[in-house]
Parts: sequence; C-alpha cells; structure tokens
Amino acid sequence: MTKKKGRSRFIFCCLAPAVILFIIFMIIPTIDVFRMSLYKWGGYTAEKTFVGLDNFKTLLQSDKFYQAFQNTILLIVIVTIVTFSLAIIFAAILTRENLKGQTFFRVVFYIPNILSVVVISAIFSAIYDPNQGLLNSFLNLFRGADDPILWLGSQKIVIYSIIIAMVWQAIGYYMVMYMASMANIPESLYESASLEGAGRLKQFFSITLPLIWTNIRTTLTFFVISTINMSFLMVKAMTNGGPDGASNVFLSYMYQEAYTNSSYGYGMAIGVAVFLFSFALAAVLNAVTKREEIEF
Repeated sequence: MTKKKGRSRFIFCCLAPAVILFIIFMIIPTIDVFRMSLYKWGGYTAEKTFVGLDNFKTLLQSDKFYQAFQNTILLIVIVTIVTFSLAIIFAAILTRENLKGQTFFRVVFYIPNILSVVVISAIFSAIYDPNQGLLNSFLNLFRGADDPILWLGSQKIVIYSIIIAMVWQAIGYYMVMYMASMANIPESLYESASLEGAGRLKQFFSITLPLIWTNIRTTLTFFVISTINMSFLMVKAMTNGGPDGASNVFLSYMYQEAYTNSSYGYGMAIGVAVFLFSFALAAVLNAVTKREEIEF
C-alpha cells in the first residue's frame, strides 16, 4: 500500500509542473480571450465597456473578415492538397526506386524546413520582385519587360504567390516523415503483389497508402491547424495583408484590428472565431479521415 502511494506521489510530482504551466499559459489566456471579446477596449487604457455580443455582430457584417476567411480557406485547401500530394509522391519515389544520391535529395528537400519564416519570406520576396526578381527576369525572356507582373502587388495573384512559398517550405518535412513510415513496410508485401501482377501504381494505392494512412491522418490534422499560424507569419513578413487587405488571413486581420487599429475587444472576437473554427475543422478532419487501422 505504501509503495502504491509512493508511486502515485511520484507520478503527481512529475505531471504537476506541466499541468500548472498548461493552465497558466494556455487555459487562463484562452478564457481571457473569450472574456475580452465581450468588451469594447482599445488595449492601452484602463477604460473597458461591456458590449456583449456586439463585437461578433460587427464581425459577421465585416467584408474584411469574410475576405480573410476566404483567403484562409483557400490556403488550407490548396496548400494541404499540394503539399501532401507532392510529399507522398516524392517519399514513395525516394523509398521504392533505386535512385543514386537519395541522401542528397533528402537533405535538399528538408533544407527549407530548417529556415526561419523571415528568411523564406525574404527569399521569395526577392524572387517576386517586379523589376529585378528571378521570376520576372525569366518570364521577360518570353514576354518582354514593359509590363512586369506584380506577384505581391496584385489583388488577384498575391494569395497564390504566398501559397507557393508555403508549399515549398513544408514539403520536405512531411516527405521525410512519410519516408520513415514507408521504410517500415515489409518488402515481402511488394514482392507478393508483383507476383500477382500488380504494377507500381497499384502497389502504391493498395499497399503503401493504406499502411501509412494512420501517419497521414495524424500529420494532416496537425498540418491544417499549423497552416493557420504559418499563414499569418508568411503574410506578415511578405505583404502585411496588402494590397488593400487582399492577402489578409484570420490571424493577420486579428493582429491589425487588435494592435494597429486599437480595437482590442474586436480583435479578441476574431480570436474566438479562429479558436472555434480550428476546433471544428480538426473534428471534421478526424471524422472524415477515420479508417479501420491496418496492421502488418
């Protein structure tokens, strides 16, 4: 009995610091965000006015919020589909095919992931420069230099320019994760499939994908939620929401309202919307991607 109590105390002492830190830095701030969303406050004065749900009413009537919402959905859908498709394809090629220099390709693909967002933003800002950028310099060989494309200055294409940067940054990390999963698949399964007449494509969809599906499902939820945060960093560093709010996403719009326009209460209402949206999205993804686990 004494030994059992001692074990319980040890477990409690190990978990207590993490639980306390989680409550202080996660639970309490989250509750405070919900509380402040009910107030009208500039953020820099002691005067706070309780307005109830008025901030949320303003939110639902804001064209800028719907623009940010649309951009966020577009980023999540396109970046996720392109990143995961390319990561899985590259992982399968480097794992299943006998290519020379596989280690070199792994390192090259993974390098963008170790770079900071500021560095990546600086690289792509230089590439997108309308006058001296690499992209326009290449295109000028075919179309002339009289009318340069404003990759970060056009409302129609700015969000797609950011999408390319985000995909480039993320592919390597997930490719390496899927390579690790694919490496654990017994080679005998592929040999048996080959004897049955299954080609590479059939083996990929019948063996590889089902056996790494648990990993895909886990990383998918993580990636989609992290894309909401990463999009803010990219937008802040590359365009600051411009031109005219065309590249704003959830968190960049929240930042502008809370800290630039001194509408802290309204900014917290946006934060609540982002919080609820993230949880709902995670729940939907878990439900949609749920499959019977395959063991080997």
